[in-house]
Amino acid sequence: MKINWYPGHMAKTKRLMQEDIRQIDLVCELLDARIPWASRNPDLSALAGQKKRIIVLNRADQADLQRTEGWKDYFKKQGFPVIALDSQNGGGYGEFLPLVRQVMAQQIARNEEKGLKGKSIRIMACGIPNVGKSSFINRILGRRSAVAQDRPGVTRQKQWFALKGGVELMDTPGMLWPKIEDEETGLMLAFTGTINDEILELEELACHLIDTLCQQAPGALEKRYKVESTADKPSYDVLEELARARGFLQAGGYCNTERMARVLLDEFRSGKLGRITLQPPPEDAHE
Repeated sequence: MKINWYPGHMAKTKRLMQEDIRQIDLVCELLDARIPWASRNPDLSALAGQKKRIIVLNRADQADLQRTEGWKDYFKKQGFPVIALDSQNGGGYGEFLPLVRQVMAQQIARNEEKGLKGKSIRIMACGIPNVGKSSFINRILGRRSAVAQDRPGVTRQKQWFALKGGVELMDTPGMLWPKIEDEETGLMLAFTGTINDEILELEELACHLIDTLCQQAPGALEKRYKVESTADKPSYDVLEELARARGFLQAGGYCNTERMARVLLDEFRSGKLGRITLQPPPEDAHE
């Protein structure tokens, strides 16, 4: 299932980021903790250049705790400061500004030596669509200032926000890259709602999600939908079984698999299937 989605406003976002990066001190890269690898935009390294970077594993409350720790270890070994945030309950948010000041300590000291004490640190927050940037900003601010919705592409223009301690944060629209070469990456992005559902064949996507859940979160479907083991069964047969378990039947007793596909995707995205990370960290992350 080959997936690509790159509407015109994303190309505009990339151009604006290239222009704005000159006035930025620090790049905050938000990743989806359920799919850390797939949610990394390969264009960002070139855009960020030599700017310092912080990685935020957002939606960690929906991800497997042990795997999140593994991903934190992995990124730290790559030289990136990293924190994991609980977007539902606010866990980890108190670490963000202290981490910013720690990462930028040398620049803050240089500013003070030059008589520029109090000069703002400017941060660019960036990430793929629907990674939770607006909710992240609202939590950091302690108030509702950025529009947050559970669908991709809500933020369409940059916005500046003043944080505590002389920090300014630029919110940028969610951005993908022009061509998603890797099929698994495209699927992961579609599973989590990064890709607009309107361009997807949802029953096929749900079947791919079933296969992935059976590999990465065995037992999750059985626990949620009270069905027998789904292991080693064709994914469409499992989708029909889930539809029957939910009572999604049409005239003649046929299963409404289209409805079940939407429910399965919605319940995975909202965390109702449990704390699930679809991409495990590299095996050497804890070594």
